[in-house]
Amino acid sequence: MATTKLDGNVVRLDGNEIHVGDPAPEVTLVNADGLADKKVGGAQGRKQLLVAVPSLDTDVCAEEARKFNQRASEIAGVDVTVISQDLPFAAERFCSTAGITDLTVASDFRDKGFARAYGILIADGPLAGLNARAIFAVDENGQVIYEQLVPEITDEPDYDEALQAVR
Repeated sequence: MATTKLDGNVVRLDGNEIHVGDPAPEVTLVNADGLADKKVGGAQGRKQLLVAVPSLDTDVCAEEARKFNQRASEIAGVDVTVISQDLPFAAERFCSTAGITDLTVASDFRDKGFARAYGILIADGPLAGLNARAIFAVDENGQVIYEQLVPEITDEPDYDEALQAVR
């Protein structure tokens, strides 16, 4: 079972661990804009950057979404999705307030299918039931080409490394 840390304390993660070279499971999320289904993973015919965060209602997650929004617009042909367990209504409100327009924000609140399929569902501690902070890059054929499980949930990811994977 994979682990990460929250404020220095080890927390266990639940679900199937996904690594570079594995097929990216296709999962249906809820788009924050209009409650439409949003499929991620699998062969989508374009590269995908799947950015998992615990909640957009935290400073680190909000900053991460803003940075990916700004930097994702620099890369053509990549579908960038920020995924949390937040309700779509809260995520939509965050997007309008933060000016998020160059990526998709989606929710895994219905069945936590993404978190379980990618092995990043926090299993214990105060954030149990939320996503760990992680990034998966998927190629056009649905294969994982990059993974980053951030070792400390309260830290930001390595943006440059993640974006380089989909260039």
